[in-house]
Amino acid sequence: MEIVSPQLGLFFWTSILFLAFFLILRTYAWKPILNALREREDSIENSLQEAQRAREEMEKLQSQNEALLQEARAEKDSMLREAAQMRDQIITKARDEASDAAGKELEKAKQQIEAEKMKALTEIKNESGRLAIEVAEQVLRRELTNKAEQSSFAEQLISELSNDLTPAG
Repeated sequence: MEIVSPQLGLFFWTSILFLAFFLILRTYAWKPILNALREREDSIENSLQEAQRAREEMEKLQSQNEALLQEARAEKDSMLREAAQMRDQIITKARDEASDAAGKELEKAKQQIEAEKMKALTEIKNESGRLAIEVAEQVLRRELTNKAEQSSFAEQLISELSNDLTPAG
């Protein structure tokens, strides 16, 4: 039972060895272990702070992106409205120009019709005058003494000339 009961010599040497082992461990093992743990703790703390900063920056960027997206949508809507207005203006302008052009063409056509009408009337007058001169010329050439014969001859000539003027169908 001597092993189980504490003796003063064993206690003394055990205490000295414990203190020596404690000082050696404190000097060579605990300081590096504690320093490594402190460094690891600092590294983890810094990583957490960096993660927090990154999260805050991501939130900031996300809010900026959302603002930019809203601005882009507003600009797109504005551009679409402007395009619609420009389209309406172009359509209105094209209608007005087409209406003006149609009016000018109609006026031009009326003037051409009037000119052709005047030309046709002039031709009819010229032809009537020419026919009258021919009838008179032939009547004078015959030198008819009887007025009834002159009238019937004139009517016959007019009838012949009218038949010549009617288009063959």
